[in-house]
Amino acid sequence: MGGVTSTVAARFAFFPPTPPSYGAEPLPLPAAPDAGEAKGKEGNVVVELTGVPRRGNVEARRLRTKRGTDVVAMYVRQTGAKLTLLYSHGNAADLGQMYELFVELSAHLNVNLMGYDYSGYGQSSGKPSEQNTYADIEAVYRCLIETYAAAEENIILYGQSVGSGPTLDLASRLPRLRAVVVHSPILSGLRVMYPVKHTYWFDIYKNIDKIPLVKCPVLVIHGTADEVVDCSHGRALWELAKVKYEPLWVKGGNHCNLELYPEYIKHLKKFVGAIEKLPPPDDESPESSGASDPTQTEPEGTEGPRKSTDHRENTRPSIDHRKSTDCRDKPRGSTDRRDKRRKSVDNPDRPRASVDQPDRPRKSVDRFGGMMKAVRLRNIDCFKVPAASGS
Repeated sequence: MGGVTSTVAARFAFFPPTPPSYGAEPLPLPAAPDAGEAKGKEGNVVVELTGVPRRGNVEARRLRTKRGTDVVAMYVRQTGAKLTLLYSHGNAADLGQMYELFVELSAHLNVNLMGYDYSGYGQSSGKPSEQNTYADIEAVYRCLIETYAAAEENIILYGQSVGSGPTLDLASRLPRLRAVVVHSPILSGLRVMYPVKHTYWFDIYKNIDKIPLVKCPVLVIHGTADEVVDCSHGRALWELAKVKYEPLWVKGGNHCNLELYPEYIKHLKKFVGAIEKLPPPDDESPESSGASDPTQTEPEGTEGPRKSTDHRENTRPSIDHRKSTDCRDKPRGSTDRRDKRRKSVDNPDRPRASVDQPDRPRKSVDRFGGMMKAVRLRNIDCFKVPAASGS
C-alpha cells in the first residue's frame, strides 16, 4: 500500500532540477587527535559548494539521514543574530538556485539561516519521497542543534510550497519551537489536484491535520493569484492554526514571485522582530506544551486558537481576534466570513500594504526585491502534473 503513496507522490510532487545548478566537493579535514573524534564526524562532513559565489559566512555540509541518504545543507551565519531560520524550499529548485535568496534573507532579517536540498535534489543522494523529506529536515534540525548550538526555542521553521510538508510535520513534534512560516503552503498533496473533503490514506503532506498540533505562532504568506496552489489553501491553514500571526495575502502574487513584492520582506521583518520579543516557551518539563504565562505580553499580530477549529488544550493565550482581509479570489465558505473593513491593529492609521498593491508585481523599490529580480529568482511550480509522455 505504501508503494502506491510513493508512486503518487513521485508523479505529481517532485521535480528536482536536472542537472543540478551547483556542485559539492569534499574538503580535507584536519587530522583528528583521536579516532573517537574522527568517528564523531561521520554523517556530518563539511563540503565546498561550487558554481555559486564563495562567501566567508556560508558553510556547507553533507548530512546523513536516518533513512540512509546524504543531504547537502548550507548554513549562513549572521553576526549578532539571536534566531535561526530553517528553510525548506519549494519544488523544482535546489540550493544553487536558492543561494542568493538565503544570503539576502539572512542579512535582511538578521537571522542565521539553514537551507538544504531534499533527497534526490541538487547534490543530495537518494530519491525524492514524502518520508525522505521528513528524514531530511530532521537531519538538518539535528545538525543545527548539535553542530551550530542552536536551541529549539530560537528556531523558526520556514516552508515554501512543497516545503510546507516537512516543515509542519517537524513543527507538530517540537513543543518549544519559536515560530513557523508557511509560504504558498498546501493543505495536502491530493487537495492541490482535487477539492476533496476528506483525507485519504494515499494522500501526502497532510498539513491540514498537522497544523492544529503546532503550538507556536504561525505566519501564512500566499499570493491571491496563485494558479498552482490556490490561495484557499493558505487561508484554510491560517484558520486552523492555534496561534495565528497576521497573515500576508499578496494581492496579484502568484506561486513563484512573492519575494519580488516589497511587502514580502517588510512583513517578514516585522514578524521576526515580533518573535524576537516573544519570551521563549516555559521549560517546565520534557512534555511541556510550550504554554506561556497569561500575564506575559505577546507580540503584535498574533491570535489564539479559534474554538471552531480546534479543541485541544490551549497553548499560548489569545492576543486579539483580527480577521484576514484579503485572498478572496476563490473563497471557501468556511474561511471567508471576515469583516473586510477592519484595519490591521499594527498599523491603525493606514491600510495594510497587502491590500493596496496593484495586481502585478511592483518594480522593486528596495534592495531585497531588486536583488531577487536581478538573480532571476524562480521557485518553480510544485504539484503540476507533467504532460503524459512515453518516457
